[in-house]
Amino acid sequence: MTADTTTRRKRPAETEAVLDAVVVGAGFAGMYMLHRLRGLGFSARVFEAGSGVGGTWYWNRYPGARCDVESMQYSFSFSEELDQEWNWSEKYAPQPEILSYANHVADRFDLRRDIVFDTRVTATTFDEVEKRWLIETDRGDKVLAKFCIMAVGCLSAPNRPNFAGIGDFRGPIYHTGEWPHQGVDFTGLRVGVIGTGSSAIQSIPIIAQQAASLTVFQRTATWSVPARNESLTPEYLQAAKADYPALRAKARGRPTGFYFPFNMKPALEAAPEERERQYEEAWARGGLPFLGSYGDLLFEKAANDTIADFARRKIGELVKDPVTADLLCPDNVFGCKRLCVDTGYFETYNMPHVKLVDVSRTPIERFTANGIEVNGVEYRLDAVVCATGFAAMTGSFDKIVITGRNGLTLAEKWRAGPRAYLGIASAGFPNLFTITGPGSPSVLASMIQAIEQHVDWLADCMSHMRDVGATTIEPKPEDEDAWVEHVNEVSTVSLRSTCSSWYVGTNIPGRPRVFMPYIGGFPVYVQKCNEVMSSGFDGFVLGGAPASNAAPQVRYTERWRVPIDIDVISPAAVAAKRVPVV
Repeated sequence: MTADTTTRRKRPAETEAVLDAVVVGAGFAGMYMLHRLRGLGFSARVFEAGSGVGGTWYWNRYPGARCDVESMQYSFSFSEELDQEWNWSEKYAPQPEILSYANHVADRFDLRRDIVFDTRVTATTFDEVEKRWLIETDRGDKVLAKFCIMAVGCLSAPNRPNFAGIGDFRGPIYHTGEWPHQGVDFTGLRVGVIGTGSSAIQSIPIIAQQAASLTVFQRTATWSVPARNESLTPEYLQAAKADYPALRAKARGRPTGFYFPFNMKPALEAAPEERERQYEEAWARGGLPFLGSYGDLLFEKAANDTIADFARRKIGELVKDPVTADLLCPDNVFGCKRLCVDTGYFETYNMPHVKLVDVSRTPIERFTANGIEVNGVEYRLDAVVCATGFAAMTGSFDKIVITGRNGLTLAEKWRAGPRAYLGIASAGFPNLFTITGPGSPSVLASMIQAIEQHVDWLADCMSHMRDVGATTIEPKPEDEDAWVEHVNEVSTVSLRSTCSSWYVGTNIPGRPRVFMPYIGGFPVYVQKCNEVMSSGFDGFVLGGAPASNAAPQVRYTERWRVPIDIDVISPAAVAAKRVPVV
């Protein structure tokens, strides 16, 4: 599989350093964690496998890659000066612009001097005597740190397919999550795309403009709505920035962690013509807020059927060939998997050189030297794009041998599914923190909001430990068990638990089926984290502190004292278990 061949910079291995903290990953989480640690006077080092900052937006450079959260909200909120000085050009920022933003942040806050690039962490081991972590890398580094903070990302371990004969194919094979940094020119080529998830839906219209022919191999159709992307005018930017703090506050109070108008009324109580008008207006606006057309869409199957039927009709209107249109219509719950947003995706199948191949009933059999074989038919190709997604949530942890107390590895503990208290820490692994880990809202919220909340919580926690003289912190097993049970229980309230998706790990063969993110809503989760902290870290054990957990009083970041926005609580969810819409 083709990968970027950037030459790694030579440097001597680091073997003498003793630090307060090591951060793994220099995406948005790693950068902000470093910034907060520095501000508190902690010594820190960041190890990053890539040659630059940006994480997801460093690696995912496939054609058409862009964010599905509006750029004015998909950005850091910790610095009002940063908010005012950066200007986004589009409603939904493209990958190059987001990467430029990440580099701007790294430069503005002088972060690079504490980031070691081109270096992959291979192992972290807790020393029970010294109460420190030994962090080892593929460059021979052996660094000691009191805290080890995993900022490895939720969608950062590409799911590389292992089809029979894949090594026999004579052309290049690309993965959307590991796109060559020099780009790819498909002009005049016969291209095959495997997968129809988010990266495929974004890239297929662009690839189709270049390729002589494009064959898309689809196992599962995906729901997608038009993005309605547009340029942002200077007048819009000026008005938005004038009231930026209020927008940020409203976003923190929403279950998704970002703000958009939401109709809390139940779809089932609306007249059919009213529902049709509501859906038409939401479709015209575009984007993820389409799922906020009514408050019961992710809780009542009959309600969900109304929006699914509407979306199927739209696909039928956009795709001229009825057989192709039918194949592109999902047969699962609308929004059960992550909803995609697109620009001209369905219309692309009207182009005469674009073909859709259904591999749901007759899977891809093998790669040949000249293409891909399905049901005895060889589709001749010059290049293949694997838009096959990621080993979500835990895939990056699997790449590192993480060893805690008594020689227990995280991989062994998580064999039946990830177990973590608040998605922040796991019992048996003192002072090991996971930013947006399993059991937190993470991918079900705006990622940067989720990142900032975790980083601020961790920074406040570490500062408190220093105040009270604590050497270690880890969850109590019984509290961790209760939280994992709560995460699983809450997931059953939503229709999102009813289908196979990367939320439950079913896209990776052999993975246990566990709903990994917390679906109870961002502000509900923040409130729980605040309660844990203000009660002296209830559910955690602080080791080595001469004083009690609660003394001195814990100080935590003011902006996370978030009220729950009761205007977006679904009546159906309230009647069930008081779980807000996500």
